[in-house]
Formats: sequence, C-alpha cells, structure tokens
Amino acid sequence: MKLPIYKADAFTNKLFGGNPAAVCPLEEWLPDELMQQLAVENNLSETVFFVKEGDHYHIRWFTPGTEVKLCGHATLASAHIFYTELGYTNNTILFNSLSGMLKVTRKEEGKYMLDFPSNPPQAIDEVPNGMFEGLGVSPAPVFKTSFDYMVVLPSQKDVEALSPDFKTLATVKARGVIVTAKGDEADFVSRCFYPQSGIDEDPVTGSAHTIMVPYWAKELNKTSMKAIQLSKRKGYLDVELAGDRVLMSGNVVTYMKGEYFI
Repeated sequence: MKLPIYKADAFTNKLFGGNPAAVCPLEEWLPDELMQQLAVENNLSETVFFVKEGDHYHIRWFTPGTEVKLCGHATLASAHIFYTELGYTNNTILFNSLSGMLKVTRKEEGKYMLDFPSNPPQAIDEVPNGMFEGLGVSPAPVFKTSFDYMVVLPSQKDVEALSPDFKTLATVKARGVIVTAKGDEADFVSRCFYPQSGIDEDPVTGSAHTIMVPYWAKELNKTSMKAIQLSKRKGYLDVELAGDRVLMSGNVVTYMKGEYFI
C-alpha cells in the first residue's frame, strides 16, 4: 500500500528553520503500532496523521517515542498542506483531538493561526530531583501544568547559554521541561526539552506556548505578544491570550512530498 507523506517546516518563513513535521493524510486509521513505527522511521519531533470525520478531521500526533495529546507545529504544518496540496478552500479547519476541538484559520501573508486551549501554569515549591541539575542552572521559579514543568530564568542570555544534561533531565517525570525568560528582541523567549518523549530539544513547540502565553500575559500585562523559541533552527510566533484560549500564528514552508510504502 502506498500513502502520501509531506514534510514541512513550521513557525518559519524559510526552509531549514522552525520545526519540521511529517504530515500523513489518511482515509482510515492505521494500527497504532504502525503509526508509531512510522514516527520512528521519520525520526522527526512529530509525525501527524488525520482522518476526515463529518465536517471536521480527527488528528493524532506521534513523537519517535510516544503519542502526545497536543502538538502545535505539526497542526500548523497540517493546515499548510491542506491549503497548498489537498485543495482545501474553507478559511477554517476544525481538528478533533485528545485535547478537544482545535481550530486553524488561514491568515494573510501566508500565515496560519492556531486556536488552542490555554494551559496556565501553577507555581510549585517542591522541585523534582534532577530539574536544576539537568538544566545546569541555579534555583529559579518553577511552574507545572498537566504537560510540562516550566522554569523562568532571569534573562534571554541565560536561556541561550543552556547546555542540558539530557540523561539527568529525562528523570524528571513529565512530558518535558520548558525554560523561558523575558526577551530582548521579542516579548519572551524559550527553549523546550523533551528527552522523556524521545526529543532532547524541540525546535519550536506550539503546545508549550499554551503554557507560556498565559504566564507572560500576566507578567507583562498584555495579551498580544511576539515570541521566539531559541533552538538552533529558531521559531517565530505571534501569540495572543483570548480568554481561555491561546492564539498562535506563524508561517510554514513545504520541504518535500512523496509516498511511503507499507
């Protein structure tokens, strides 16, 4: 059986920037084990699959290590493939997911906007063993959500200088660890580490911004902001807190299209 596959770089306007995702449209679901094997074979932070359901699509995301409940960059990449390769013409796409109904809207200047549920972090006092040791930082404010831990550092330079011990960081029981700070060229910056999920450092992480946006909106007293994820590939996001939703906009560039054989 031959099935289509696309690869696209999300949250960037240039090739080899942002976060690459493999996008795999399906007419019906493949076995879970097979989808996980395909994610391992693709060896990207996310491989995304979707199947049409009535007036919307059911979407699922797999890292090389596991299925995850929410992924922003692969959803953004999926929307781009809908509009550029699959003949989709409506201005909005609805995706049903493990995190509820998600919406993507086509915007001007080649951008797409994700509408995701907000995931405000809660401050904690008991920091997991291995957190600061794995990051190689002095104690700093730590927050937690249902997905990740988030550490707030004093400056962008501190975030840029991180060189984590991923073996130690992987012992922290969570999907991963977000590190963020107020930005120099943007309102806030971040880096995101997911060794627990098979990804040492994720280039750009939309789902992590559902955590950071409500935090920084309160800290900076503003709802519309610009964010940069400071991985080697870098990602650029326009973000907004809209009640209990987080809006994230960015560009996508197609890298390849082809077929896989199973």
